[in-house]
Amino acid sequence: MKSKELGETSPWAERNFLLVLDDGEEAFEAITRFAQEEGIGGASVTAIGAFQSATLGFFEFATKKYKNIPVHEQAEVLSAIGDIAIADDGKASLHMHAVLGFEDGSTKGGHFIRGTVHPTLEIIIRESAVGFRRRRNDTLGIALIDV
Repeated sequence: MKSKELGETSPWAERNFLLVLDDGEEAFEAITRFAQEEGIGGASVTAIGAFQSATLGFFEFATKKYKNIPVHEQAEVLSAIGDIAIADDGKASLHMHAVLGFEDGSTKGGHFIRGTVHPTLEIIIRESAVGFRRRRNDTLGIALIDV
């Protein structure tokens, strides 16, 4: 993984980062780890690139669980968008959705659970001047940003 802070670095300025993941890295874990190491408490995230394999998810309200959508082939990350907030445990919490494209032009999309990068994934993280807090909503069975 390589990263570069973009723009100003004064304590009151919002930070922007370019994060480039290497072949074979697991994207969800790498982005989350980077956010934790940089102390990012609120940010928007976008990404493009490709995966050799991935898992997306579809949230089933009846069971309050994600149904896995496995992807066992090379896929382009056509769009990935999400946010970083602080979870109940005080750690960085990544929430991201992705649309993956395949050789025949078809797509699959959903909640991003994991993805093994091949050959690269380029991520832009735009930090907010105000942090976000994600709290578990027991009624829905998921953690949501608490405004």
